[in-house]
Amino acid sequence: MNILAINGSPKGKRSNTWRLTSAFLEGIAAREENVYGEAPTIETLIINALDIKPCLGCFSCWSKTPGKCCIHDDMQAVIEKILWADVIIWSFPLYYFGLPGQLKNLIDRQLPMSLPFMSVETESGGHPSRYDMSGKRTVVVSTCGFYTAKGNYDCVTSLFDRLCGKDGYAAIFCGQGELFRVKELADRTNEYLSWVRKAGEEFASGEISTETRGKLDRSLFPRDVFEAMADASWGVGESGEKEDPSLVFTRQMAALYRKQTWPGRDIVLDMNYTDIGNTYRIVLGESGSRLETEPAEGFSAGFTTRINTPLSVWRSIASGEIAGDEALMKHLYSVEGDFDLMMHWDDYFGAASGADGGEMDAGESDAVAGGGPAAGANASEPKTNMLLLLIPWIVFWVAAAIDGFWGSLVSIAVCVLLPVLMRRTKATVYDQVSALAVAACSIALLTGASSTLIIPSSYFLFGAMWAATCFFKVPLTAHYSKNSYNGEAALRNPIFMRTNRILTAAWGVLYLITPIWTCFIMQTDAASFVGAINSILPALMGVFTAWFQKWYPRHIARG
Repeated sequence: MNILAINGSPKGKRSNTWRLTSAFLEGIAAREENVYGEAPTIETLIINALDIKPCLGCFSCWSKTPGKCCIHDDMQAVIEKILWADVIIWSFPLYYFGLPGQLKNLIDRQLPMSLPFMSVETESGGHPSRYDMSGKRTVVVSTCGFYTAKGNYDCVTSLFDRLCGKDGYAAIFCGQGELFRVKELADRTNEYLSWVRKAGEEFASGEISTETRGKLDRSLFPRDVFEAMADASWGVGESGEKEDPSLVFTRQMAALYRKQTWPGRDIVLDMNYTDIGNTYRIVLGESGSRLETEPAEGFSAGFTTRINTPLSVWRSIASGEIAGDEALMKHLYSVEGDFDLMMHWDDYFGAASGADGGEMDAGESDAVAGGGPAAGANASEPKTNMLLLLIPWIVFWVAAAIDGFWGSLVSIAVCVLLPVLMRRTKATVYDQVSALAVAACSIALLTGASSTLIIPSSYFLFGAMWAATCFFKVPLTAHYSKNSYNGEAALRNPIFMRTNRILTAAWGVLYLITPIWTCFIMQTDAASFVGAINSILPALMGVFTAWFQKWYPRHIARG
């Protein structure tokens, strides 16, 4: 396969459109190599680097020198490349609802490729081609700087409808194309590019699918978000004066606020850039975000959350060069006030997408600019539940202590029935191990083993399981508490992981030492109440856990 990619942008390979075109070519190449074992031959023409003069309208190429232009420049070589190619890709940004001037010159100069005779094959007339172009395929790739491509490409589609026929070419028109140069939005733009690659693969094998077409037609961001970011990107205020780069950056960050996540109260976020001495206030409200600059006397009202950071650090976090949570662990920035905003940063500032204010599915976005982890798992997916782990043990400790025989039967029944009753819960390996361990302890009691041995041993076994996971990549508590902290993404957050490793160790130690007093209690008249007695310390540990989960991240955040 021979491919000619015509880059019609004055910016050449620095063009936003060329990023899409490159992704499309990668998709074609991947498909060709996979099927045929060799990559296609790709020729690239950068129009801005060629000498292509405007057409003179002399028609010498029809009458005096048929098929040859009288202008001696690079256009003849371009025509030869067009005739050579099996696939022609036109890549360009939208300029005033049409083509860039240099590219329009190239199209005008294709006149030698037509015959002068009037064609009767088209309703409105035209000229037949001098060459057989029937086997060639055409792709048009373009970006523009509007919130949507709809309605802005009428002139372009009219032109290519005439050149190729209404259904004679594939088109990828991406509104919001200017965002591809904003590295802080790389997660969202890279997602779009992955679909462009997919489109290239499908084009090479036939046609672009409806699913892929639907993904390509979605806006990168809702209209209000895009327009706020676009307005801020120019770096000038409402009166036209140049703004401080830190203000521009913060204004764009504020534009990413997802107002549908408003928690019912306004959140006041202060961004204190310690290296430049500028502080800006972002108020997150029901109707959107509002940016305020700090007056000389300071803000009159207090903040909900205050981030103290060098601007360079926060920009690196926003661009993905540094992970926000890792930067916090290294004390590259600090946080005052309510830390909940940081733990759910992407809920508020995640890279939402979709036309007409629509959004990506939950879990599709990653952190854009900040200390919080990536967006959580899809709400439709089953979640873990620690009750599936704890209930078999609790039932065994209480019931078996009261009556070894009947308590053991009840415990075995719970181990069998609980997974059925909680079938919509995602079971972990610890849930499965616990059920087997409880069943084994119950069977031991049924076969005549001493309860004074089995019950204390069960506590030790339970504690050993907790303690052992402290040395695993993911400690036990993290498998369950992640549901409240962005799902699987929380497992990549070092603050979350350190918090849960400490808590897992604390629970492990508690149950490892529980057999000490359990053995003594089992020798007394209170033996039947050992399960209830041993629930006191875990209840207190539960209170400690709830407190520690909030205190420890704040402790780290304060630096």
